Formats: sequence, C-alpha cells, structure tokens
Amino acid sequence: MSKALILTSLSLLFLAATSHAEARVKPGHSQKGIASYYHDKFHGRKTASGQIYDKNLPSAAHKTLPLGSKVKVTDTQTGKSIVVKVNDRGPFIKGRIIDLSHSAARQLGMLKKGLTKVEVEVLSVPRSGRS
Repeated sequence: MSKALILTSLSLLFLAATSHAEARVKPGHSQKGIASYYHDKFHGRKTASGQIYDKNLPSAAHKTLPLGSKVKVTDTQTGKSIVVKVNDRGPFIKGRIIDLSHSAARQLGMLKKGLTKVEVEVLSVPRSGRS
C-alpha cells in the first residue's frame, strides 16, 4: 500500500471518529486531563475554524469537541476557571486534552507551570456543529 493511500485512510478515519464524537457531545459533558498552552510562534496563524489565532484572546484547541463550542476550563488544584471558545484542533501530544491560548493560560495562572490538571466542562455547542 502506498504511503499516500495510508495517510489518506488515516485522515478519513480521524475525521469519521471526530464527526462521531462531535455528534454526541452535549452541554454538561466533562473531561479531566492535562492542559497546555500554545507557543507564541502560532500567533497570527490560521486555526482549524479559519479564525486567526490571537494569543491575547481566550480560545482553545480540542481534538474532538465541535468547533465553536464554549467550555469552562477549571484548574483542579487551584479552582481557578476560565470560559473559552474552541476554535482549533489539538493538542496532539499524548495525555493532553486541551491547548489554551496564552491569554487563557495567563488567566488560569498556569504560565510558569506550562501544564496543569484541568476539568473541561462543555457549556454550549453550536447548532451546526461548526463555527
């Protein structure tokens, strides 16, 4: 099997799994895991939603939540929380569940740590599944 065919097949499987997960998530759904935040080099680049990443605005990347979802991210050790809109895909590092913008990470108080244990609670999902 060619490398291109394998990559195409893997991409289609990822999209199918993502679409299936997006279809069943509802407000109130929560997930616990590790949060990280975007490196400054991504400032000004296009996100999966088509928006331009602005490190000064609260936003987030999640692997499967519908783009446009609003989530409450709570640091499980400090109790601090922030509401962000999911506008990108990621993080793609094993064990991490959400990537926060620099602004969101600052408000959560995790800049010095880099990583923190969080609970992500879905507050709303867009009607169309994309936004």
